[in-house]
Amino acid sequence: MPAPPDEPLEDIDEAAIDDAAGDTRVDIIADADDEGLRLDRVLVRHLPDMSRTRFQALIGEGKLTLNGKLVKVGSAKVSAGDHFILAVPLPEPAEPVAQDIPLVIVYEDDDLIVIDKPAGMVVHPAPGNYDGTLVNALLHHCGDSLSGIGGVRRPGIVHRLDKDTSGLLVVAKNDKVHRGLAAQFADHGRTGPLERAYIAFCWGVAGMPRGTVDAPLGRHPVSRERIAVRESGRFALTHWEQQAIYLDAQGRPLACKLECQLETGRTHQIRVHMAHIGHPLLGDTVYGMGLRTKSSLLGEKGRAALDSLGRQALHAARLGFEHPITGEFLSFDSPLPADLALLESLLASRK
Repeated sequence: MPAPPDEPLEDIDEAAIDDAAGDTRVDIIADADDEGLRLDRVLVRHLPDMSRTRFQALIGEGKLTLNGKLVKVGSAKVSAGDHFILAVPLPEPAEPVAQDIPLVIVYEDDDLIVIDKPAGMVVHPAPGNYDGTLVNALLHHCGDSLSGIGGVRRPGIVHRLDKDTSGLLVVAKNDKVHRGLAAQFADHGRTGPLERAYIAFCWGVAGMPRGTVDAPLGRHPVSRERIAVRESGRFALTHWEQQAIYLDAQGRPLACKLECQLETGRTHQIRVHMAHIGHPLLGDTVYGMGLRTKSSLLGEKGRAALDSLGRQALHAARLGFEHPITGEFLSFDSPLPADLALLESLLASRK
């Protein structure tokens, strides 16, 4: 991999990174799907539970080597077969601290708060992400009023969204509300009032207007950071409805916009289920890399928009539930954020 002008590599004794006190060594071998991608995107693809911000910090601390050389920037391009060694400091158990992080508050009362979470924000502290999370922001905004049922690291958290999924999320301010909301989320709207809908932009066009994916999900047998359809996995059900079809410059079906509703709440459920039926999400570097070459059919502006997206094209657009105290049904809608709105516009224009 040639070094760009800002000299991203420097020689280092590779043993030094192995011997760093208190660090855990993680070996990553780039595969064919990583070819030509930015280094920080490759790291997220192989270690999806860690954020780009965290990787940039580790690179700045001299914690990453590539083929025996110290990596100095995260923007360099990766080649298949590259061998990375990442030294990850051991977790530092600590209570989350309040941080003054801006929040988009859709609704709030004495019992609960509804947030429109931006892409890139982790919901709760975990190894590799001990600050800058939604919990840190909520502790600053709500003080000690959050429910304690979720534990010290997840106060008030009833459900979660992936780091790179944007959209609506409700948080409980007391234990009674937490229990009431948790019961609704456990039911997933089968018999109760809960409503959740996601907008997903996917490769390919479905052969029918709507459908259901019934496929059990579990940890991938080789890559433990990924989820896979497995016979021994947990029951998972996703309903989808096609809302729009996008054509390439020659008028051929290229991509679609789906509304997905969950009847279960498994990790990465929509992303894995859509990939399972041959329609992986645009921008998904974990489950959709097999269709990366299709980006050339988007046109120059569309390809640029997808490249700059830096995440899966998934947004939690609608959330409805019964208020556990008042009994009122509350329903909220979140418009597409700017990055997905731009992608949608360019898909529709085929320019």
